[in-house]
Amino acid sequence: MNMILLQPDDFGEGGLAVLSDGRARHIRKVLKAEPGKVLRIGLLNGSLGKGTVLSVDKYQVCLQCALDAESPPMPRVDLLLAMPRPKVMKRLWAQLAALGVGRIVLVNAGKVERYYFDSHVLEPGFYNNLLIEGLQQARCTHLPEVLVRQRFKPFVEDELDGLFGNQLKLLADPSSEKRAADHVQLADPSERVLLAVGPEGGWTPYELDMLQEHGFKLFGMGKRILRTDTACIGLLSMLAEVLNHR
Repeated sequence: MNMILLQPDDFGEGGLAVLSDGRARHIRKVLKAEPGKVLRIGLLNGSLGKGTVLSVDKYQVCLQCALDAESPPMPRVDLLLAMPRPKVMKRLWAQLAALGVGRIVLVNAGKVERYYFDSHVLEPGFYNNLLIEGLQQARCTHLPEVLVRQRFKPFVEDELDGLFGNQLKLLADPSSEKRAADHVQLADPSERVLLAVGPEGGWTPYELDMLQEHGFKLFGMGKRILRTDTACIGLLSMLAEVLNHR
């Protein structure tokens, strides 16, 4: 945990925050903070800042907080992901937040098992904790928005353009000889990007055609066929590198 992420209801009068949960235990046992210690903090969906430890006991930690005037920018990349196996999605939540994703859409596809959507890993009470874990690791404050859509065709036909109409849409596919940079270089430098990652068995030809009809451009990073979690981390890292050098 490289930052203590605070929620608005953690604050009392005068910028004081009193913590008595896992964050307090981390401050006591891992950081071994004593009064006067200055910690890195952030406000969920808000600014970064510093928190000075005022008191520590076995029940709670009291911080005097000072937040920056400006919030960090929202991540430029959104993710359209064919729902992977639940145990893979469990591993991915924190990593997606740490790598910087603004919005995550989990969608059904022809090669996705229907029962995946019955898993507890799609419950907000479960995945929000993992997303926050990723934010604290990466020192980010923007909690990704999560949308779950169990019907591929209605989502693409009825919602996709309204949600992401003005964004550069990129679809990772091993068959493409183009690179992500080939498409990004032609886009506006401030344009947001929607990255689509299919199931481990790949999108069906019908799904590929439909996504391309709605503006997705194919790109690849080689001929290797990767598992979903490996592909997501590799593709998001590569895309971040490309965007940072625009």
